[in-house]
Parts: sequence; structure tokens; C-alpha cells
Amino acid sequence: MKVRLARDGDAEELCILLNEIIGIGGTTAMEESLDVEQFKHYFLTGDHCICCHVSEGEDSSLTGLQVLGHHPELPKDWADIGTFARVHPRVYGVGKALFPVSCAYLVRHGFSVINATIRADNSSGLQYYEKMGFTTYKTTKAVPLKDGTLVDRFSKSYTL
Repeated sequence: MKVRLARDGDAEELCILLNEIIGIGGTTAMEESLDVEQFKHYFLTGDHCICCHVSEGEDSSLTGLQVLGHHPELPKDWADIGTFARVHPRVYGVGKALFPVSCAYLVRHGFSVINATIRADNSSGLQYYEKMGFTTYKTTKAVPLKDGTLVDRFSKSYTL
């Protein structure tokens, strides 16, 4: 699997990948689909963006993305992370391939900690970040979803 920085031309394919995950529900805090321009702003070009890495399959199709950004509630040397892997067809090892590349990028740019905030009902996300070495430092109780369902969120950190 090849990993590289995302390019502007990747936005449409990545937006489709992410919208499928959002549509299924339960594995991202995002609850509404994005159009390509929204995707670009949130993950590629907004002032809060640090970088976005993508993974490519053998056929050059994009299999996942890992986004790093600034979050106003985090210290300046912390990066907020989000990881998304294609659902259909499922490709295993996307997050494992992306993570060391993202870590190296952050170290080169002076970051010291990565934050991941994961819904309590996202068992695959919780397992992934724990497997990568993240530890819980904060729990936010009963965060309402769009439909009113209350779900806890775990904030986990990884020291670079």
C-alpha cells in the first residue's frame, strides 16, 4: 500500500469514500454528508488543516485517509487526527499504513502530541487508536447526536 499527501484532485474520490462512512453511521462524529467543496475546506485547505495523507491500493484507487488539524481547544503543539478507511470493498491495514507517515510528518513540523476523539459506540475506532498506542485522558459524557441520542466521547492522546 502506498501512502502520500493528498492532492486537490483527490477530493472528489475522498469525499465519496467519507460520505459512505457517514451514511452508514456509528463510526464518525460527522453526521451529515459533505459536498466536495466542504470536504476540501474541512480536510485539505482550511486554516485549521495541517495535512491529509491518503493510502492507495495497487490499482491506484484511494483506500483511506488520515487527516491532521489544529483544534482550538488543544494546545498549539497538539494535532487532532481522524482516520477513515474505504468500506466497500474493505481494505485492511489502511490505518496501520497511514499512522507512521502522519507521525513522521508531525515530528518534522514540531508537534508533540496527537489527539483522537472517538465516540464510545465506535468500537473499531477505539480499538484502532488503542492498538496504535493512544491512551484515554478525558471522557466527555452524553454528547447528543443529531437524533438526540446521547453518546460519550473518549479523548485519547499519543505522545510523539
